[in-house]
Amino acid sequence: MSGLLHSTVAFIVAIGLLISVHEFGHFWVARRLGVKVLRFSIGFGKPLWSRRGQVDGTEYVVAAIPLGGYVKMLDEREGEVPAAELPRAFNRQTLGVRSAIVVAGPLFNLLFAVVAYWVLYVAGIDGLRPVVGQVAPDSVAALGGVRDGDEILAVDGRGTPTWEAVGFALMHGLVSAERTPLTVRDADGRETELVLETPDGHRLIEGGALLQNLGLTPWQPRLPAVVERVVAGGAAERAGLQAGDLVVQADGEAIADWGAWVRFVRERPAVTFPVTVERAGARVELELTPESVGEGAAASGRIGAQARVPEDLFEGMHAEFRLGPLDAAGEALRKTWEMGGLMLRMLGKMVIGEASLQNINGPLSIAEYAGRTASIGLAPFLTFLAVISISLGVLNLLPVPLLDGGHLLYYLIELVKGSPVSEHVEILGQRIGIALLLLLMGLAFYNDLVRLFGG
Repeated sequence: MSGLLHSTVAFIVAIGLLISVHEFGHFWVARRLGVKVLRFSIGFGKPLWSRRGQVDGTEYVVAAIPLGGYVKMLDEREGEVPAAELPRAFNRQTLGVRSAIVVAGPLFNLLFAVVAYWVLYVAGIDGLRPVVGQVAPDSVAALGGVRDGDEILAVDGRGTPTWEAVGFALMHGLVSAERTPLTVRDADGRETELVLETPDGHRLIEGGALLQNLGLTPWQPRLPAVVERVVAGGAAERAGLQAGDLVVQADGEAIADWGAWVRFVRERPAVTFPVTVERAGARVELELTPESVGEGAAASGRIGAQARVPEDLFEGMHAEFRLGPLDAAGEALRKTWEMGGLMLRMLGKMVIGEASLQNINGPLSIAEYAGRTASIGLAPFLTFLAVISISLGVLNLLPVPLLDGGHLLYYLIELVKGSPVSEHVEILGQRIGIALLLLLMGLAFYNDLVRLFGG
């Protein structure tokens, strides 16, 4: 399956599932509270599939545009309602019932995230121990005292068994405060308390390069420059490279590991140079000309060879985070709460201009992340679903007309003034909501295109 098709399928599965969860929240609570549901639709536009329920006559629809959904309830404002059905009309319900139905959609998205995290914690999350490979000179990490080989044990008192845990804890700390405490352990086993000075910490999160912006490079194994396989018809095969060859020298320069060999080749597109390999205990001299990939200054060399990866390459560097069912429930609730709070703080900083609007991702970026995580495995994809579900829940609770939060805002006004807002106010609010949502969608698409084409 091509990368584009894989990302598209993963995106549709992810968005379809999370929209279904959201709309089912509205649907389920409405039915439980005695409101009649006329239609349950996943997607907008022309129906691709529909079926009418036998119990209550609800029409279930899957529509052509998979970027949303809706639950249509019996309502006098949208048409005449038979007298016998008036008690089941949405507009006839108490303020508490209407509020419960509206808030159920975002709440179900947040509950989905809790369940997803619970499953992950019970099953166990695998990762790499957060051992620092290199610290960039004069970087935030270097000035804070982090050194090559340090293992990050905790961020602001929170244990960090894997690099993923470090990333989340750092994001939470950088958005919340100007000083981020770290607990590290050096190669000799000594533990030290450090502090990263981050007065503009939220800016370090931008661009999705948090560790790089802090000056941290995770530990990476040194892979021997041994060829595992050569691609048929590629430059490596034409030069005579064979499986099992150890590259020791190229154009008189010693090759320390596979990373050095890759960098050497990439820097010499279409350039012929001598290569010395060790084969069966003897040294063999070859002549290699990498193929040129790309154009102009962006061109790089490629030879069509894969590295041999020793089975014990990551020995001692794996970490697993696993909890019992009860502890996992508490941790899942905390993670969902903190992730939602982190999103709200970032939104707030974007509104007041303290954080870049480039942090807003559109459907193209989401599709890319969906495809990437789905290709890695079920656990990363489930983590992705949890994050997107929290985003949907949080965004829908914002007090913007057309969103669930906008309806809740109207209900709050109704509670204070003792009567519903006027039709004129609702229409004006809808226009403002449409304008804001179009502006947000336009910005998200623009950011996607800039990322895609490197503008």
